[in-house]
Amino acid sequence: MDKIVKSDAEWRAQLSDLAYKVTRKHGTERAGTHEDFPKDAGTYMCVCCGAPLFEQDTKFESGTGWPSFYAPIDAEQVGESEDRKFFMKRTEVHCNRCEAHLGHVFPDGPAPTGLRYCINGVALTFEPEND
Repeated sequence: MDKIVKSDAEWRAQLSDLAYKVTRKHGTERAGTHEDFPKDAGTYMCVCCGAPLFEQDTKFESGTGWPSFYAPIDAEQVGESEDRKFFMKRTEVHCNRCEAHLGHVFPDGPAPTGLRYCINGVALTFEPEND
């Protein structure tokens, strides 16, 4: 995988203010503000570099207010790191291609993985499946 490296100024110029805050500064969008993705078959891509991250058929309604998936397309594409902010221990997930902060993964998801990738919608774009 080719790594994408850009300066802070280049990311600021490319991304919306909120996408920059979330993906480059490890922010979080308000719950319920980005659930307007189509329900059609397709792929969720990293807003920063376009890497394919999640498929529509792994998305589920978690009731959290953020898009949730039970598995990435390729585990090598979504990296993990420990997040100890706000007096909690969580597992942060990021795009391995460009290091964009995506959200967190929790062990309370549905079968078959039991995982819930709780992702900021602003960190994703949606590419519909071509028929």
